[in-house]
Formats: sequence, structure tokens, C-alpha cells
Amino acid sequence: MKLLRLAPENTKFGFMRFRRVSYPFSAFLSIVSVALFLTVGMNFGIDFAGGTLMELRAKSGTADLAQLRGAAEHLGLGDVEVQGFGNASDVTLRFGLQAGGDAAQQAAVEKVRHAVEGGYEIRRTEVVGPRVSGELVQSGTLGVVVSIIAVLSYLWFRFEWQFAVGAVIATMHDLLLTVGFFSITQLEFNTTSIAAILTIVGYSLNETVVVLDRIREMIRKYKRMSTADIIDLSVNAVLPRTIMTATTVFLALLSLVVFGGQVIRSFSLAMMWGIFVATYSSVFICSPMLIYLGLRSDSVEPAPAPEEKVEAKPRAKVA
Repeated sequence: MKLLRLAPENTKFGFMRFRRVSYPFSAFLSIVSVALFLTVGMNFGIDFAGGTLMELRAKSGTADLAQLRGAAEHLGLGDVEVQGFGNASDVTLRFGLQAGGDAAQQAAVEKVRHAVEGGYEIRRTEVVGPRVSGELVQSGTLGVVVSIIAVLSYLWFRFEWQFAVGAVIATMHDLLLTVGFFSITQLEFNTTSIAAILTIVGYSLNETVVVLDRIREMIRKYKRMSTADIIDLSVNAVLPRTIMTATTVFLALLSLVVFGGQVIRSFSLAMMWGIFVATYSSVFICSPMLIYLGLRSDSVEPAPAPEEKVEAKPRAKVA
């Protein structure tokens, strides 16, 4: 029985010839991501921004978003966001923090409850105050930074410095483009999104380490071959594994997007984007960086030689 192969055997595609295009393209996307973050900003959920989220279900079977939005706007709660999710009867209503502290926030929740209880069933109410949201922002940011520093420190000691620098640049590239993805799509950014970013970092570093490990193996073996040819040979060698891994993870995340519901939708979509970005950066960002950093075969430590077995000599017979 012939096994399924998503990439042809003995592929000899020249990936490194695109490095003069991939770097300007990635630099442009990174600048756009930073600009979107500074101008448009992130759609922070109540975990970070603070406020109240109410999940409603229409008793009639179909939610009238326009009617519900109009009723909520007349309550004097400031900006109110009404959004459908799941099936036609489910809807979320979100409004910001109210002046007056916790008492005012609870009073606002009661206003909404009395306004919608005739036609809607209130399934969930979630309130986050400004102090809690601020602590979540600090904890989430600290968690991302510490985890990235820890993993990159491991890479610095695990590989030669050229490999470590390439991995650092590729990881920063993936983070910037993920932030830009959240800014341009305006997906809700909450604590689940922090988990998505950490997962993307782990996936990106895993793909990068696989490629770098094969490059280091090939550069020890082919000492007369140019660095660009060695990288092309290495990337083609791991291409079936890379395509298979990305495809299986993508299909799993696609099922979460379709059937997982609104709660993990931002996580699933961000992860789908992260798979594409991580695979791209490991091939077109990290690998070409080795050429620009002047990696040669003499800069890579040779593989340890196998230990020679010493045969025991027979003892001389004593007369």
C-alpha cells in the first residue's frame, strides 16, 4: 500500500532564491502591524478592558439584534456592543465600566436584565472591574515575555549563535504579525488570546528547531557546498514533515472554528494564522538569516566521534 505524501520525493525547490523578496515583504508586513496596533488598536475583551458581558438566548428562537441594540442604547450605559454568535437565537451584549464603582456596574446589569427578560433568557453574566483587568494585562504580558526569554535562552545555548539570532528574529516576526492580525480583524483579545500567542511561539520555535537541526547536520556533511545550497537541501528534506504537521493542525483548528463556538473562536483563528506565519518564517526568515550572518562549516562544531571499542588481548598462559 502506497503511503500518502503531500510533497514529492527528492524535492529540489530553491527556497533561498526568494530571500531578496521575503525580507522586504516581511518588513513591510511588520511595519503595517505596528502601525495598526498604534492607530487602530486591539479589540480588548472585558478580561483586559473591564466591563460586563451578558450572554442571552431569544425565547422566540430568533434574536432581533437591531431591536436589542436599540433597547440597550436607551439605558444610558455608554457604548453597547450587541453581537450574534452560534445559532440564530444566541447573542452577546457587552458594555463598559460605569462611573460609580461596583454598585453602579451591578445597577447597570439589573437595568439590562429588566429590559430584556421578557424576550430573552440570560444564560451568563461576567463582570470584570478595572483593577482585575489591569492585573490581567500585567500578568499576561509578563507571562509572554518570560516564556519567550526562557525559550530563546535555551536556543542560544543549544545552537551556534547564528542559529540563535535567526530563531530570535523569526519569533519576533511571528509575534508582530500575530498582533497585526488581531488589530486588522478586530477579534476579541482576551486571556484566551494570550494562550494562543504562547502556543504560536511554541509552534514557531518547534518548526524553526527542526529546520535548524537539519541544516546543522547537512553543513557538517557537505563541507564544500555553499550555505544557500545546504539550506535548500535541508528545507527540502524536512518539507514532507512540515507540510504534514501544518495540514493536520490546520484541520483540527478548522473543526474548532466551525464547531467550537464563540468562546474559543479567537483562539482558533489566531492559531490558524500562526501556523501559516510560523511555517513561512522558519523557511524564509530564519534560514536565510544564516547566509547573511556568514555561517560556514568551520563555525559549526563537529559531531562527536563514536567511541572506539578496545578489544581485550588474551592473557598469556602461565606455565
